[in-house]
Formats: sequence, C-alpha cells, structure tokens
Amino acid sequence: MKILALTDIHGSYTTAAAIIRKESADVVIIGGDLTTIGTVKEAEDALDLFRPAAGRLLCVAGNMDLPQHDHLFEQRGVSLNACGVSIGDVGFFGVSAAPFSRLHTPYEISEEELSRRIRKGFGMVSNAPTKVFVPHAPPYGTKLDIIHTGIHVGSMAVREFIEDFQPEVVVCGHIHEARGIDRIEESQIVNCGIAAHGNYAVITIDRDIEILNLHYTNES
Repeated sequence: MKILALTDIHGSYTTAAAIIRKESADVVIIGGDLTTIGTVKEAEDALDLFRPAAGRLLCVAGNMDLPQHDHLFEQRGVSLNACGVSIGDVGFFGVSAAPFSRLHTPYEISEEELSRRIRKGFGMVSNAPTKVFVPHAPPYGTKLDIIHTGIHVGSMAVREFIEDFQPEVVVCGHIHEARGIDRIEESQIVNCGIAAHGNYAVITIDRDIEILNLHYTNES
C-alpha cells in the first residue's frame, strides 16, 4: 500500500492537488490545517479538488481549521477524528485539533479530550495487523515538536498513547519547523512539514514499512 500524507496545506490547494496527482497513492491522508481559518465551503471545495486523483481520502482537522470542518469530513465519509477506518490490513485512526496553547488558535482542545478521541478511534481498528495513527499535533518530547526557540510543544496525550500502544506509523504536522522522522520504541513517526511549501511524506506498507520525506517543485 502506498500512502501519501500532507499536512499544513494552509490554503495552497493547487500545490496539494499537484502532489496528489504526481504520487498517485492508494490512500491520501490530510493531517490537518487544510485551511487557515477557512470556511466550510472552502474546505469542501478543496476536497472536491483533491478527490479525483486521491484514491481513498482520509482527513483530520488542524488547529488552524475550524471545528465545523470535522462535521464536513464526517459528512463526506473521510474523517479520522475519533474514528477508525480499515483498508485491507491497515487500520487508520486519528484526532483533530491541537492542545491548548498561548496562541489561542481556532481549534484547540484539552489533552484529556485528545486522549478520549484517540482511544475511541483506536478501538475501531485495534485488531488491524498494521495501524496508522494520524494526530495533527506531534508527540511531546521528540525532534518533531521543537519550535524555533528550542522548546518542545507537542501533545502529551499523543505521546502517552504511542508509548502504550505502539502503532506502526504515526503521521503528524503542526510544528512547521520540525519536519522530519523520529521513533518512539517501535513506532515510526513523520512530521510531514508544510505542504504549502511543497513538503509531504510517502509511506509504503508491504513486508516492511518505508517512510520518505519528499519535496515537490513544479519541475519535479
């Protein structure tokens, strides 16, 4: 299975659509911040743009999206927020939003609520041989949650869940400057980077799991 993961699109829909067409993946994950405080109609138009080339599309909302976007994703059958979806032997589940912060962005929730939603989604796919966890926020205390001042700002709920249940793959974003790949024990974790700047990840699940951080230009 080939999975394309995009996070932090922030309204750059034509760039995201070009990446989706280029990679021709079995599953496309939108890992949050599709918009920058965009309307529900804007988010809906973006899904319509992505859908023809996306294979199976799965989404969570980010902290710069609106809570109402989760309802749209549910209506369109693409939501992973507090939800699990099995495709073949792979179970996908996730959680929208980010922990409360001093920035007071539009979609922030408590660590307790993040934990509740994560576990609800996980319960729907817990028997899948391979699991892909999609939180918008990265786990606390990795190289994927360090902001420019050098401090960690990730989610403790995400971290604790990974430590307890070891999903094979974790796809996150949110911290723009912390693009990269890390691990917590058996879990491979990728912060896809800013899709608005052409960054994305490709995950191949076969006998082994391979994760690549890639960059798109118009010439690529």
